Amino acid sequence: MTFDVHQLDVFVLVGAVVTLAAILAVRVSAGVGLPSLLFYLFIGVLLGEGGPFGIQFDDAQLAHALGFAALAIILAEGGLTTDWRQMRPSVRLGTSLATVGVAVSVAVVAVGAHFLLGLPWELAILLGAICSPTDAAAVFSVLRALPLPKRLTGALEAESGLNDAPTVVLVGIISTGAVGESGLLETGGIIVFELIAGGLVGAACGVAGAWVMRRVALPSSGLYPLAVLCLAFTAYGASSALHASGFAAIYVAALILGNSELPHRVATRSFAEGVAWLAQIGLFVMLGLLLSPGRIDLDTVVQALVTGLVLTLVARPLSVLVSSVVQPMGPRDLAFISWAGLRGAVPIVLATIPLSEGVAGADQIFDIVFVMVVVYTLLTGPMLPWVARQLGVARRSEPRGLDVEAAPLDRVAADLLQVTIASTSKMHGVEVGELRLPPGASVSLVIRSGDVLVPERRTVLRHGDDLVVVTPRKLREATETRLRQVSENGRLALWLGDPSRREKD
Repeated sequence: MTFDVHQLDVFVLVGAVVTLAAILAVRVSAGVGLPSLLFYLFIGVLLGEGGPFGIQFDDAQLAHALGFAALAIILAEGGLTTDWRQMRPSVRLGTSLATVGVAVSVAVVAVGAHFLLGLPWELAILLGAICSPTDAAAVFSVLRALPLPKRLTGALEAESGLNDAPTVVLVGIISTGAVGESGLLETGGIIVFELIAGGLVGAACGVAGAWVMRRVALPSSGLYPLAVLCLAFTAYGASSALHASGFAAIYVAALILGNSELPHRVATRSFAEGVAWLAQIGLFVMLGLLLSPGRIDLDTVVQALVTGLVLTLVARPLSVLVSSVVQPMGPRDLAFISWAGLRGAVPIVLATIPLSEGVAGADQIFDIVFVMVVVYTLLTGPMLPWVARQLGVARRSEPRGLDVEAAPLDRVAADLLQVTIASTSKMHGVEVGELRLPPGASVSLVIRSGDVLVPERRTVLRHGDDLVVVTPRKLREATETRLRQVSENGRLALWLGDPSRREKD
């Protein structure tokens, strides 16, 4: 098949229109309280064989490959935008949910699918493995918009970032029939090896990449986001080449890179968010194209509803309860974590693995998972704010009052910080001298309403001001910490901060 310039023009036009429609769907979904992924899936179904456009797309292997690429991008964005300081207190629970919790969920759903739906054990276990992981895109986008304690968001983000790896391995092993050849013990060993090896490769790439990025001065600021994302994908590719988990590697690498002192961190995170949105849009539209609506009948809907009930009301709460042994939490917190196990693209992408391997009954599994994801996304996502309020775990929102962007100074070991004082910042009314920055750091310029001011110690800062701060590279973290303390607490903020006075999350 040839692909000429005219076809390319048509492809670009259709792709641009679909992408713009999907971007507008984000705004519409926010207004009506529905998850945007449903709009993306609906666009894909409209474009597909069951819709008015009738585009034929049934290449499961291509969908499998593109789905994995999109998930890798989404995980990279999640790692780059996650604050390790907020996640660290809950990382034990998150890791337990991503491993022990997944195992419990797979077992419970498999038993339910076998005895309630009459599926053979192989398909029942396959369905359990496909349905068990939470979706990183859904968790990162939904939970970060809710005013929740860091102990909850940290655990859920860690789980969604790490649980793709074991389930991908498990679904792949089941789909290829390797479980019967290897046995349960060897299969468990393979999963553990891939997780640990992938994590180590990701950590090595993240640390090495951060070291390199701090020591090179690229000719354009736009190259830094590309370089950081390529470093994360280097971890993915290297880990996959070693037969380890690429998903674990890319998330760990991105987490390290995102929490390192790198130039242009704000621009890098914004770029990663934009690329992740594009990946998410393309992923859901493609999965909608892959669906054959003609196969969806009443039996499929009933099977999807039963699977979702078992997963939501039995498997998820039990997996959370067992996982919490490593880090006990109160019953209200555990109840919210149970309800917040958001499913999205990940189960549908995993369902393409048996399709691409030609497993008997794979079409049935794909249809069940697709319907289940749509129905229970409609149910659980919009109810999260209400559930949080009813359980008493919601708290007052903490808007960001300060944005900090950094760029390296080539000839000296120093960084240039651009600080924007937002409308919620308590830095308003503070004099420059009252910032008490570390020795060697100084406010060089204040940009106010387009005018450039050279500040004195008595210059009073205002909302909307942009500050240009020069700091020695070794003091950059201390300088940023001090700026954030003043932004949060005003001129009376302590020099080093007092953790005991902060809210325990």
